[in-house]
Amino acid sequence: MTQTMDDAPGARALPPPERPLRIALLGYRSAPHSGGQGIYLASLSRALRNLGHTVDVISGPPYPELDEGIRLIKIPSLDLFAAPNHVTALRWKHFRSAPDLFEYFSMLTGGFPEPYTFGQRLKAYFLAHGNPYDVVHDNQTLAPGVLTLQRWGVPLVTTIHHPIQRDLALALAQQRDWKGRLLVRRWHHFLRMQERVVPQLKHLVTVSAASRDAIAEAFRIPAARIEVVHNGVDSTRWAPLPEVPRAPATLLTVASADQPLKGLPVLLDALATLRKSHPTVTLRVIGKLNPDGPTGARLQALGLGAAVTFEAGLSEAALRQRYAEATLAVVPSLYEGFGFPAAEAMACGTPLVSSTGGALGEVVGDAGLTVPPGDSAALANAIDQLLKAPELRLGLGARGRSRALEQFSWARAGAAMVQCYQEARSP
Repeated sequence: MTQTMDDAPGARALPPPERPLRIALLGYRSAPHSGGQGIYLASLSRALRNLGHTVDVISGPPYPELDEGIRLIKIPSLDLFAAPNHVTALRWKHFRSAPDLFEYFSMLTGGFPEPYTFGQRLKAYFLAHGNPYDVVHDNQTLAPGVLTLQRWGVPLVTTIHHPIQRDLALALAQQRDWKGRLLVRRWHHFLRMQERVVPQLKHLVTVSAASRDAIAEAFRIPAARIEVVHNGVDSTRWAPLPEVPRAPATLLTVASADQPLKGLPVLLDALATLRKSHPTVTLRVIGKLNPDGPTGARLQALGLGAAVTFEAGLSEAALRQRYAEATLAVVPSLYEGFGFPAAEAMACGTPLVSSTGGALGEVVGDAGLTVPPGDSAALANAIDQLLKAPELRLGLGARGRSRALEQFSWARAGAAMVQCYQEARSP
């Protein structure tokens, strides 16, 4: 395990703040279903509030789900992903706003403008309202508008979960023609913005040693400039449900169906192999399927339509129930900056098979069976081993729960982050 900032050798132990801090957490899109970044904002804001600090979350849509006592400041956008038809979403009033026009025409031409436009709207918000905060903490917007706050003298801390260059490389590898590669490159055009901004940021944080090293390489900065503060997992919200019986031969994975980084095709290939010796094994995917996407095509080619189900938009309680029902959880990701699904499965006491992609080996340790990323045969073998060994499943489930309790605490993460804030505020 890597060391977090609060226990790393040589880390400067700063005294507690003389008074509670006023903290702004930034997110360009922050709903829990938007992925790990939404979970991060909600969980970290709760931990900081519990430590006695005042926390505002400043977010674009879709907005986060926050605990009582945490103020949400909404920075509206066109939110074109939620529009019934983003081509017809333009209105006359949008012509009065440069960010609105940029967002519309960038999306129209296949780009992803939200980080940039959120930064521009955020800069306008601070110009209009001033800065009432002791520190501003950006959650991977990495945009010029946020960098402007640092230039104005606002203490700024930035979390980078993992370098999106990894996503781009995997997405390009999946394309079979130049048109597909062109579209992928256009979508990831915002990376050029990030590559200009990140080297200028003074206080960088990431969530694992694996991410630290990958970020340093991707942005050509020294790894020593990046603090590591592991994410937490709420062990009261994510906990075993001993009264819920586990369904036989049922696998569970949390994955965006057509996001290459999540490795779902690798799991589908492993499932096809497994069903030769375990004909009743099924897979429940927590994610949305696009029948016309590559995952839909792979399902059809493998003849797995009846063996795989998809569920999206589940509440936290419903997802906890799914962990309790599953025979085992599988995290097949090719790369993860941290891996919330692995940590949540462990906290729920669900036996786990995981790849070692990115930080997953760092997170899982010896509390699950691990295999190389992208190796469907090794993944099938590990799942087969657990399906045949109920005592091993019980042991791994208990070990995972213990590891989650001992290693991944949001209270610990929040305290370490406060040290980062104090570093940013120090002259």
